Amino acid sequence: MPIAQLISPQGLEQRRTDPGLVILDCRFALEDPDYGQRSYAEGHIAGASFADLERDLSGPVIKGVTGRHPLPDPEALIARLHAWGIGNDSTIVLYDDGPGAYAARAWWLLVWLGKRDGVYILDGGLKAWHSAGLPLSLDPPAHQPGTFSGSADANLLLDAETLQQRLGQSDMTLLDARALPRFKGDVEPIDPVAGHIPGAQCAAFTDNLGADGRFLPAGQLKLRFAEKLGDRPPSGLVAYCGSGVTACHNLFALCLAGHPLGKLYAGSWSEWINDPQRGVAKGE
Repeated sequence: MPIAQLISPQGLEQRRTDPGLVILDCRFALEDPDYGQRSYAEGHIAGASFADLERDLSGPVIKGVTGRHPLPDPEALIARLHAWGIGNDSTIVLYDDGPGAYAARAWWLLVWLGKRDGVYILDGGLKAWHSAGLPLSLDPPAHQPGTFSGSADANLLLDAETLQQRLGQSDMTLLDARALPRFKGDVEPIDPVAGHIPGAQCAAFTDNLGADGRFLPAGQLKLRFAEKLGDRPPSGLVAYCGSGVTACHNLFALCLAGHPLGKLYAGSWSEWINDPQRGVAKGE
């Protein structure tokens, strides 16, 4: 079974009462951290639990050390999975407002803990759900505590020190998921330093989506990443972004395109710039 899978609103509606189905609402807004919880309370897909990026899907920020969304402690995350009713055999559907960036973070964390099958992202998110004329619910989810057991896979990660040592190696493809103006250093609305990691290529995560907000077909995604990879092996791919969230969107899209799962530099740009000795590049 592919590690990255999509489900349509109609497909989810047909399966919504299946035993073992868990739905997570991952809505979030960087400019309004309470937006997701508030939106969930105003209406969500029936049966969904709320997974907050900063409270559930990230660990504590240590100023000057970590990035803005460090990885959560694995045991703390597993406890949250239990609270959401997740077991090793659960089918899990993740959604956000539409682009899939926060849903993809949840997908990557599940893969990191060893959940490699039965995890879907709702293609087009809640926007597509609304477009399909499907209803929302105000009811809290009803489920038994889950029994998921897993462990974090360090092989899926690359830390800052190792990345710094690998810069310039001919087999590495370093992809930055931020929009081109931020990558170039023309603007920086969030972090205190503008620019990108030397040797990186801009691969804005939004370019994984079509005009309808859904993921491009696998063939188009394969062409998109073939241009970035050139003659380098897919196994040498490393993804990063501002804080380790939208990079997961690129990793999901790469898997949709048939590539193996690349590595994540989880600290990303907001961690990289904590050390002034690390290089900063600007322009394309």
